[in-house]
Amino acid sequence: MFTLFVHELQFYLTTYTVHQMSVDLKRGETLPIHINMSFPSLPCEVLSVDAIDMSGKHEVDLHTNIWKLRLDRYGHIIGTEYLSDLVEKGHGVHHDHDHGHENHDETKKHEHTFNEDAEKMVKSVKQALENGEGCRVYGMLDVQRVAGNFHISVHGLNIFVAEKIFEGSSHVNVSHVIHDLSFGPKYPGIHNPLDETSRILHDTSGTFKYYIKVVPTEYRYLSKRVLPTNQFSVTEYFLPIRPTDRAWPAVYFLYDLSPIIVTIKEERRNFLHFLTRLCAVLGGTFAMTGMLDRWMYRLIETVTNSKTRSVLR
Repeated sequence: MFTLFVHELQFYLTTYTVHQMSVDLKRGETLPIHINMSFPSLPCEVLSVDAIDMSGKHEVDLHTNIWKLRLDRYGHIIGTEYLSDLVEKGHGVHHDHDHGHENHDETKKHEHTFNEDAEKMVKSVKQALENGEGCRVYGMLDVQRVAGNFHISVHGLNIFVAEKIFEGSSHVNVSHVIHDLSFGPKYPGIHNPLDETSRILHDTSGTFKYYIKVVPTEYRYLSKRVLPTNQFSVTEYFLPIRPTDRAWPAVYFLYDLSPIIVTIKEERRNFLHFLTRLCAVLGGTFAMTGMLDRWMYRLIETVTNSKTRSVLR
């Protein structure tokens, strides 16, 4: 009886969730994207993070906190770099259109400096590739709440520098491990389908594309606190690189938002319901005890009567 009481008490104290759906009426908010990925075959020096919204505009001045951690061939951290915007500082020539009347000497000096910097970078990256360096990219992006994509690639490199480093796009290995990818804070019971996803390439290269459908979600705790976040579903596609392709391999995350918002409420069972179940347990216990008592009485009575008859005979 005590065991049944404890079970009913635990059942009463345990919360359960109720799911409701409605049209999402939010406007003008940003979408937080938490990323944590490792690229075991690409050094941090060549990786860049970029984001584009549905209008095709590159978003380079958003409030962003992105870090890149240099990894050795065993996955141990050996250095770090902070990115203050979505696109890593370019490794190519930067043209200033407001100063188009520079003289010939200044132009030659700028080109000479670029060539020196490019040669240093090519040498540094090739050494890192020989040492088996990788990179871990993690942090948060704040993007507009519209369809778009973000991708991690070598697109930040000048094309000539990239050719010198990799000797062709087919040698860019975008093998990666997604440790964590989410579109907002986590709530109890959430499942992010890309967590701990590993895609390792051997003797090939290409572009990975993850098509993500983001579902706005509100989680309402018993304390009435509301946690706005997002769930998502995903399908993926891999496009192998071909010798005639001019595009460079990358990892794309293309996302779109659902017009439906899911509300998840924590609820606890009614106290009267708990009392009703407790009374049912008590009543059932007493009823079963009474039945067992009658059965035992009749059994003992039957055995006793049979013994008495045997003695009389």
